Amino acid sequence: MILAPGARIDGLDDSKRLIREERERLFGLIQMRAIAYAVGVVDAGTIDRVNILEATRLAMRVALDGLSAMPELVLTDFVSLRDLPCPQRNLVRGDQRSATIAAASIVAKVTRDRLMEDLDPVYPEYGFVRHKGYPTEEHRSALKKFGPCPLHRRTFQGVAWQGELFEC
Repeated sequence: MILAPGARIDGLDDSKRLIREERERLFGLIQMRAIAYAVGVVDAGTIDRVNILEATRLAMRVALDGLSAMPELVLTDFVSLRDLPCPQRNLVRGDQRSATIAAASIVAKVTRDRLMEDLDPVYPEYGFVRHKGYPTEEHRSALKKFGPCPLHRRTFQGVAWQGELFEC
């Protein structure tokens, strides 16, 4: 995500603190006002293979490599990256302290939610369109009834299924 210096998008905040409609509205504004943005997506198998932190780093690298312009500075929400062609700052609670990080968190959350909505018809028994893969009671119940699908992370510690652990 590259925002122009001094660019203001009123309402930017940590994506988890915004309601869906506000995230969607802000997503549109971010798309219009960003100099460049890209999203990195990592599948559940990769997360299981490399761990969540390394998968996060991988997704961040994919997003950086997908930008149409090179940033002068990389800001992260505390996760450091190696071998960048520019300096970086890793901020604790970055999505509350930086408009760029807040915008990136909104783009990531909206993209993930839309992806889960798109995958709902493929796996309708899980109800992804309603809970987006988060560990709600509905999702836990579907896992108990149907077991995991290929979208579920086998290493997640939140939901047990016949001695194995699964979650999106």
